Amino acid sequence: MSYLLYVAYFGGAVVILLWLRDARIFFRTGLPGYRKAAYHGVLYGALGTFGVLCAIAGDTFELLGLGLILAALYLQGRIAREKIWTGMESTLVRLLGSAERRVPDKK
Repeated sequence: MSYLLYVAYFGGAVVILLWLRDARIFFRTGLPGYRKAAYHGVLYGALGTFGVLCAIAGDTFELLGLGLILAALYLQGRIAREKIWTGMESTLVRLLGSAERRVPDKK
């Protein structure tokens, strides 16, 4: 087992975290860019998870798994999203996807 397996674990976790962040921002704001990112995040999360499984499978598939994870991260970052932060927020606020509610509550 090499250190690349730990890189694969971390990359897979980041793909899932970014997907959940986009979904949380969409549910709080209702913006269409984050809706698209959340929907596509399901596919990219599956691709990243498959990459982790390939990396676990053995030494021969380790680089293939890392390539799949990097592809998922690359594709996830290409989706256009609206600007929701002013630049004064902390890193933790951006990481967790804390955004002001813009969608009125349904009665």
